[in-house]
Amino acid sequence: MVDTTEARTHVGSPLHTMTQTTPTALWNDSADPAELRTAIAWGAVGATCNPVIALAAIRADQRRWETRIAEIAAERPTAGESEIGWRVVEEVSLEAARLLEPAFAEHRGRNGRLSMQTDPRLRRSASALADQAEYFASLAPNIIVKIPATAVGVEAIEEATYRGVNINVTVSFSVPQAMAAGHAIERGLRRREDDGLDVSGIGPVVTIMVGRLDDWLKEVVARDGLDIDPGHLEWAGVAAVKRAYRLFQEHGLRARVLAAAYRNQLQWTELVGGDLVLSPPFGWQQKFQASGIEPTSRIDVPVDTEIISSLERITDFRRAYEPDGMTPSEFDDFGATRKTLRQFLAADEELDQLVRDVITPAP
Repeated sequence: MVDTTEARTHVGSPLHTMTQTTPTALWNDSADPAELRTAIAWGAVGATCNPVIALAAIRADQRRWETRIAEIAAERPTAGESEIGWRVVEEVSLEAARLLEPAFAEHRGRNGRLSMQTDPRLRRSASALADQAEYFASLAPNIIVKIPATAVGVEAIEEATYRGVNINVTVSFSVPQAMAAGHAIERGLRRREDDGLDVSGIGPVVTIMVGRLDDWLKEVVARDGLDIDPGHLEWAGVAAVKRAYRLFQEHGLRARVLAAAYRNQLQWTELVGGDLVLSPPFGWQQKFQASGIEPTSRIDVPVDTEIISSLERITDFRRAYEPDGMTPSEFDDFGATRKTLRQFLAADEELDQLVRDVITPAP
């Protein structure tokens, strides 16, 4: 539980104002316990974990987790490095999930969840992703499971939803990915309903990694020598979220849009006001808290047409912004998708190395 004295000190702060005066939810893009406790005091009602975040949380308290790695290795003498590492990820995640139990009860399951991410090494198998998602969901009532918005991932998202798993779509940067995932969730929910299964406790979210879209487009502009106003490039992710949010409403999709992977303040101020989730890294939350800005509803304010016209000169922006800009078969080859999957895979490898150093130390 959070110290209520600490929580009261943040009453009237920018993030607290947002969570108290608008339907916009705040989640914490970190599973570090100290960061999460503070974020909860600021109004956060959810948190997330992925291979990069889990590795950071482990390194933040490395002596403790190295001790635990040694214990797990002793408990499981035939386990390999990956199995031991993912056991630690489970424990990091469940520790964070316990901090969110009060919010989970208060919001009746729609918030108060901790996101666990499926192993990116399973990305080629829809059945393996769905099976792992179902397993993660069994670890605690308030777990929500991340599955990537790839061609295979979209299949797994529908199947896992049908099995009753709350899904947080990840590795998603574009309107077409968000729409494909949102409709996959709907198909899974309808299948449950058709079979007389309960859907009342299911609260899925579909992430758009706003900053990672911006990052990729900046690389494309530099690579291709395009003359684009640098300031306009800060709006690409914002534009994608605003369009996806509007389309989710128009199509009656039950999943909420979630914005993550922050790179600038616009990705907060321009997205406030809707029934969506904002999940900034803890460092960005600190910046927002210190900004003194009073958040106002701007989710329905369109991005300036001049900015959109400028960005549309970039082919990959059009692919990310137009609802039919990519087909699911093209999701995997989108630059931001490849870069992010490779980063998650690299974090897996780094976690394996950390485990290796504990169980088979150098001479």
